[in-house]
Amino acid sequence: MTPNDLVLTPRGVRFMGRYFPCSIGKGGIRQDKREGDGATPVGAHHVTGLLYRADRVAQPAPWAFAIGKDDLWSDASEDADYNQLVRAPYAASHEKLHRSDPLYDVILLTDWNWPEAEAGRGSAIFLHQWRRSGYPTEGCIAFDRNHLHWIAARAKPGTRVIVTPA
Repeated sequence: MTPNDLVLTPRGVRFMGRYFPCSIGKGGIRQDKREGDGATPVGAHHVTGLLYRADRVAQPAPWAFAIGKDDLWSDASEDADYNQLVRAPYAASHEKLHRSDPLYDVILLTDWNWPEAEAGRGSAIFLHQWRRSGYPTEGCIAFDRNHLHWIAARAKPGTRVIVTPA
């Protein structure tokens, strides 16, 4: 492990010599992640993208892409676009990225079950803003808004997100 890895610890996520409180999936940490289980998957994942709401926040890093109102994330394991960014109209099961709340104003994407998604293995492990401290996610890792913005400004494509068994 290096100081430039995002490492999930009992104290929070350690990154660049700092600790950041975070929330994880309501299903805990699991080796055998499945779609809909609410778990945060064990592994060394990598940051693959950075999305943001240009109408709400400044571009967090030069490599970030703006989220549009038609941007969605497919969580339909039977669909060819499973665990991919898709655009409306999209009939299969999906999650809206352009939300009314601030949870997805900044999103660090990971390579969990991507780019070749295995059906049912689980989609979209993001690093995003939390609802409030301690409130669990559906499997993502969530942070205080200011902490997320600090991390997003310093993470790079390929930054490892290390999740070890509890």
